[in-house]
Amino acid sequence: MNIQIRNLTKSYGFQKAVDNISFEVKTGEVLGFLGPNGAGKTTTMKMITNYIHVDQGDILIGGRSVQDGILKKHIGYLPEHNPLYLEMPVMDYLAFCAALQGVTKGLIPVRIREMIKLCGLNAEKHKKIGELSKGYRQRVGLAQAMIHDPEILILDEPTTGLDPNQIVEIRDLIKNLGKEKTVILSTHILPEVEATCDRILIINKGKIVADGTASTLRKQSQGQQVIRIKIEEGETNTIFEKLQALPSVGLVDFVDRTNNRFEVQSKGDQSSNKDIFKMCVQNNWVLSEMIPFETKLEDIFRDLTVN
Repeated sequence: MNIQIRNLTKSYGFQKAVDNISFEVKTGEVLGFLGPNGAGKTTTMKMITNYIHVDQGDILIGGRSVQDGILKKHIGYLPEHNPLYLEMPVMDYLAFCAALQGVTKGLIPVRIREMIKLCGLNAEKHKKIGELSKGYRQRVGLAQAMIHDPEILILDEPTTGLDPNQIVEIRDLIKNLGKEKTVILSTHILPEVEATCDRILIINKGKIVADGTASTLRKQSQGQQVIRIKIEEGETNTIFEKLQALPSVGLVDFVDRTNNRFEVQSKGDQSSNKDIFKMCVQNNWVLSEMIPFETKLEDIFRDLTVN
């Protein structure tokens, strides 16, 4: 089911937590929802799940407004602060959640077994939730979000408290789920976003400041292609001058004079790879390195959200 956010606004007193934002998430897409603390991520997710009311605008799921309340059964939600009944055994809690979500009584044991396997809870399934580590509690939270096989998953910091191996497992799980479901994933772990999400949306002070793939955001941030090269068997100053003379090259800088390493920035949207290669062939120079220089997602995030 597609999610359409239309001119969504939410205020707390005089503070606009979400300020007239619009975007869409399509079925089979995993959206990484990023932003600094207080940017409006969690508030937006709570409105999508109908956990809190919308002040202005609307949220459509499959073409219907979430405000009529009947679409909750299509949504699985893992809140930022995972609320669990610590006194309950894992399997009893999942059975309770399945019943709340309207899973047919005869199917509940099947769904519990599937979630136990999917979320790696087999070794802990007979324990009380209060006896579990933070990482396993998070897995229980994921299991309850998926117990009713929802078409939409809203996951707020789903890998909090997990160790590196568990993060990889949950990341793979989310990617597989994203092939069939609509997933919105909030996290502060930026490499996780690149590894898991098809698209990234960055929000700051209640407004959307970026929307696109990691590659697109890098291009928008960088502006020009930047590559680092190493050319052998040529005189350093001569190489520098010939690089500067290439029609596609905007700027050349030394990285390592001794080893003839340069950083080359192309003009506008042009690429200088072919021009550099042809120049080396014409001058009988050996081009031993040509490495694209990518802006890190962390740098893009910082540039867009700095106060």
